[in-house]
Amino acid sequence: METSCRICAGPVKGSVDLGVQPRGNAFPKADDLAGEFFYRLLVGMCDSCAMVQLMADIPQEVRYHDQYPYRASNSTVHSDHFAGVARRLLRTELTGFDPFIVEIGCNDGVMLASIADAGLRHLGVEPSQEVAALAKSKGVRVLSSFFDEETAGEIRAQHGPADVIFGANVIAHISHLDSVLKGAVTLLGPNGVFVFEEPYLGAVVEQTAFDLFYDEHSFVFSVSSIRAAARLFGLELVDAEPLAIHGGSMRYTLAKRGARTPAPAVAELLADERARRLDRHATLEDLSRRAERVREDLTALLRELRADGKRVAGYGAPAKITTVTNYCGIGTDLIPYVCDSTPSKQDRVVAGSHIPVVPPSVFAEDSPDYAVLFAWNHAKEIMAKESGFTGRWIVYVPEVRIL
Repeated sequence: METSCRICAGPVKGSVDLGVQPRGNAFPKADDLAGEFFYRLLVGMCDSCAMVQLMADIPQEVRYHDQYPYRASNSTVHSDHFAGVARRLLRTELTGFDPFIVEIGCNDGVMLASIADAGLRHLGVEPSQEVAALAKSKGVRVLSSFFDEETAGEIRAQHGPADVIFGANVIAHISHLDSVLKGAVTLLGPNGVFVFEEPYLGAVVEQTAFDLFYDEHSFVFSVSSIRAAARLFGLELVDAEPLAIHGGSMRYTLAKRGARTPAPAVAELLADERARRLDRHATLEDLSRRAERVREDLTALLRELRADGKRVAGYGAPAKITTVTNYCGIGTDLIPYVCDSTPSKQDRVVAGSHIPVVPPSVFAEDSPDYAVLFAWNHAKEIMAKESGFTGRWIVYVPEVRIL
């Protein structure tokens, strides 16, 4: 199957087929499954710009709604990380007279609350009403809207140019990335920067983290694909910094062409990507084969444990649990429940696989023999929290193993 690239209109060939999938963050009620939305999760790469992207285009209104369940502040790791981001921006970019920062997808205000506390002009752009309300309760100014070129023009007309546009785990979610980049050009001041953090293709490939492909991730970025996309719209990639968060991310910094000199890290990371062949279809095809092996090994292990009379639970219900359970055909026969600390996900089920989501107290009371760690990127935090767990952890990234 081929389609056209959303960025440069070049040909895109599908390489990783994860089958028919529901929305990653749907989490429907058990008695309200009739309207579940499904699509084919096929991932491809553009021959021209090397942008890795979903072949299907899921409308953003379907993915981001007023009951959107993700809350960034629920993780201590995330809260600490974004407090650090705010301190860094205050120290390096928001230092001039009356600076102004815009965050795309501010969620519950986990980063902008620190900016608001510092008394700086700011604006969060957040389409989901419930999380926007949480941000507002922290003193964050929020515009309930999707970010695009038109919205950027409206913000500039009302507030003036931005010194910083920031986004974390949101820019790769926006299928109209071309309009976002045009909007950045419209909104940024002459020396302003567009800084965003997203899961990194190199980490996905290295860790066989196929579960990071789901409906909200319209793209999975690399340094080379971001540089190519930026240049199409008058921007330049001036810095890139690897991050450990989310199992391996990259922080990209864009500026208007000619405004800043690219840091040496850009050339170094581009050379590394060429050596790792991150711009080749063969690399995605190899990832697909390794995902198939994980599927075989994980389902075989769970069936074996069930046959032996062992009790298995799931731990963590991030969006990627939807990809894993549906791709692997894992249902309540193998994992009767998964626990998660997010109240808005509890008393609901994982979309498609219909595994119930329960509070961590159920996990503590049940004390299963094994727990599949679906929130593997929070392993350290979870294992410290569940230090009293006497069973054994099962992980599947980069391969299936029992800890």
